[in-house]
Amino acid sequence: MAGDLPGYYFRVRENGALVFRVDTENPQRRIEMDQIAVVNIRNGEIKPHGDRTLSEDDVAVIRDWMRQRQITLADRDVDDILRTVDHLNLTTQWAQSRATPEQLETVTDALLLAMHDLRGVLVRRKAERLMKDETAR
Repeated sequence: MAGDLPGYYFRVRENGALVFRVDTENPQRRIEMDQIAVVNIRNGEIKPHGDRTLSEDDVAVIRDWMRQRQITLADRDVDDILRTVDHLNLTTQWAQSRATPEQLETVTDALLLAMHDLRGVLVRRKAERLMKDETAR
């Protein structure tokens, strides 16, 4: 098993990760993880941990992880929104077929305001894209 482990482990946190070098080549054959860096996905910063100096290989692996992580997070964002569309459809069905007047009274204003806000943003952003496409022609 120890031979199958990657050379690095990334402990994900809110804005990035803590980066550990994984070592199994010790006399006890135990898995040792030595923190080597802190990564911030939002600003692309890689800070060596403590007084460490990162090798070119370390930086290359970290940058590759950061690129992959950004792709994963972007994919999750789109998936979350598509799930929201599904949830809106389920909410519509619930409001039409099962909701009691009391339940509707509880949620209607909040839903209407959120949907109005969302619609305004979507319409404005679509108009911006259309204008940009028009000027590009």
